[in-house]
Amino acid sequence: MKNWTKVFEDENQIRVEIVKGVLEGKGVDAFVLNKKESIYQINGTYEVLVPTEQTLYALQLIQHEITF
Repeated sequence: MKNWTKVFEDENQIRVEIVKGVLEGKGVDAFVLNKKESIYQINGTYEVLVPTEQTLYALQLIQHEITF
């Protein structure tokens, strides 16, 4: 994940998938990384990663296009 940057993090998988979907809909490559611990999925978060060169655009989209 050397050339990827985290642009969003949340404990709620649905929110993370919404962010990923919006980014992909705008042409940004996005990947969800599951950082939950163990098979029980109790502690931890999900992260949305994008290629480093798309970071600024992705952050702008998240800030201006997505509300929960």
